[in-house]
Amino acid sequence: MMENQVAIITGSGRGVGKACAMQMAQAGAKVIISDRDEAPAVETVEEIRAGGGEAAYFIGDVTAPEFARELMHFAVETYGEIDVLVNNAGYTWDGMIHKMTDEQFQAMIDIHLMAPFRLIREASPYFRDAGKKDKEQGIEKYRKIVNVSSVAGVMGNVGQANYSSAKAGLIGLTKTVAREWGAYNVNCNAVAFGLIDTRLTQSKEKGEMVNGSAVGIPEKVRAMFEKSIPQGRAGTAEEAANAIFYLASPLSNYTNGQVLHINGGWYT
Repeated sequence: MMENQVAIITGSGRGVGKACAMQMAQAGAKVIISDRDEAPAVETVEEIRAGGGEAAYFIGDVTAPEFARELMHFAVETYGEIDVLVNNAGYTWDGMIHKMTDEQFQAMIDIHLMAPFRLIREASPYFRDAGKKDKEQGIEKYRKIVNVSSVAGVMGNVGQANYSSAKAGLIGLTKTVAREWGAYNVNCNAVAFGLIDTRLTQSKEKGEMVNGSAVGIPEKVRAMFEKSIPQGRAGTAEEAANAIFYLASPLSNYTNGQVLHINGGWYT
């Protein structure tokens, strides 16, 4: 279904990003694995290649000012074009509003909103401009942008004013890109995940650190969340990846500016 398409997926060394990469590679896409950590990126590329797929990796911090330009250049140098961009990279740094620092708030804006904005802007020659040229030549080709938001960006969440604000902003960016680039057959959509099993939603008691802060959810809070989900459980990374795959594939050619909620029925 995605034969010969080139897909960039940020944060794809682990979790949902990795599941997306594996799925798209199995569907025939050439995948750029983007991650800040080399070991998981290399491992993902090796798994894809072992399964007969094509993949390359690019290591860097998505919040770095030059990252977007360098990643786009790498993708085009490696595979010649870009057809799909999935803005998936991120982490959480929780705290109550009255205790949250400027640094803590800005960090979430940088990774969940500024980084996708820069990547989309840098991708404009390969999405907007290429699509405009295709239309002038009578060629119908669709290109896809998928932004990973969250139920927190739609409903808010206690202790996540920074994360919720960034993810809400990402939805606004998604809808604006859809309006500006839709005429050039660029579909820009978002997924809003609920509780998905990743290292960001694992038990915080495990003590895993990202950028100097512990990631995860306290075990008691996680159990409370699961009880409030009508399906009674967290989603898997593969189930989350299925939604992204739909929005990145030809199945969604007439889907634009939408937010697809993947949460097992959990809205409160």
